[in-house]
Amino acid sequence: MRRHGDLSQLEVTEVAEPGLSSSSSVKVQLKAAALNHLDLWTLRGLPGLSLELPHILGGDGAGIVAEAGATVTRAKEGDRVMINPGVSCHHCEYCLAGEHSLCDSYGLLGEHLPGTLAEYLVVPEQNLEPMPTLSAPHEELTWAEAAAFSLVTLTAWRMLVTRAQLRPGESVLIWGVGGGVSSAALKIAKFMGATVFVTSSSREKLAAAKSLGADAVINHAETDVVQEIRRLTSRRGVDVVVENVGEETWERSLRALAKRGRLVTCGATTGPKAVTDVRRMFWHQWTIMGSTMGNIAEYHEIVQLLGRGQLRPTIDSVYSLDDGLAAFYRLQSGQQMGKIAVEI
Repeated sequence: MRRHGDLSQLEVTEVAEPGLSSSSSVKVQLKAAALNHLDLWTLRGLPGLSLELPHILGGDGAGIVAEAGATVTRAKEGDRVMINPGVSCHHCEYCLAGEHSLCDSYGLLGEHLPGTLAEYLVVPEQNLEPMPTLSAPHEELTWAEAAAFSLVTLTAWRMLVTRAQLRPGESVLIWGVGGGVSSAALKIAKFMGATVFVTSSSREKLAAAKSLGADAVINHAETDVVQEIRRLTSRRGVDVVVENVGEETWERSLRALAKRGRLVTCGATTGPKAVTDVRRMFWHQWTIMGSTMGNIAEYHEIVQLLGRGQLRPTIDSVYSLDDGLAAFYRLQSGQQMGKIAVEI
């Protein structure tokens, strides 16, 4: 990224190869990266975020350890690894309590820190997990899958499992199932034994979601989502709403909740100023909670599940690094179903 703006500010170019930043850091030769909508927000400019330009985008990646610092114990040269995009200090009160995403120095690759859309990346050793080898009958993970897994799966896992504490037999509404977090949330909710309702304005994406296990699909451009949820749940509403849209869907998300329902949000793509009728909130005893990324233990847990063939990411398309701009145009179009990967 040469400067903030539109996609015309992106280019493939040569920059200095990074060196180890400490004795506990690791240099990874990246084999694949994956895009997130966060890359577009970073490109346009986030309030309060000051970056050294040019800036390398990309939060997701997987590759081979090229060099390890003198005190590194979690990885060695030649290891195939996956990357946790969230970097924290590992010694503050939040990190020591396992709440790394609350660390005051917490930063995301590609947003606050140089990202994964490059040949090499240096990260703390705590941000690496061994790339799992799947046993039969599962097909081996591709580099694109390994790269596309981390950010959205970790985000959705923390939302549903850690924060909302989803239980088997409960019901979930997920907005915009074509997005990475939403498609990961669908797989996690089904893995947890929930009944899952998803929305999209694309009939193709809804058909794909149905094939991935969605119990019912709703075209939010053609159907009143709240009325349809009430119909599908015999007027009860859902136990959990996965929300990352913000202003445009907030009121409908709340009205779709059952009594004592939980709304969990990780984003506000249509705006941050959501209005809540507090009377309905306390009368129905709703819980509204925020969620961001996840911690090291959660990341280890989901990578272990991936190794057992669970929660594999849905790949929309794969591009070469030289054709990276086309990958960003695909992301910006909103037509993708699942993740867009870049092979390096």
